[in-house]
Amino acid sequence: MAGEMDKLKGKVKEVAGAATDDPSTESEGKLDQAKGNIKEAAENLKDRAKEALRGPAEKAKEASEKAEQKTRREPDDT
Repeated sequence: MAGEMDKLKGKVKEVAGAATDDPSTESEGKLDQAKGNIKEAAENLKDRAKEALRGPAEKAKEASEKAEQKTRREPDDT
């Protein structure tokens, strides 16, 4: 979401800079758009990493629980 806002804000600045012949504002707008793209890419990478690690983490948790159950001792009825 933040990436989209940066891209939109940047586009507005870029157009305003071009319309007013202000290269500084136009460049600032392009920079804001690039910042938005980077934020979106980072968010996508974070989501993919979470998804990739979710499977192995669940398997490890299940294996740990099984091992714990095997090592528990049931009280003797003697």
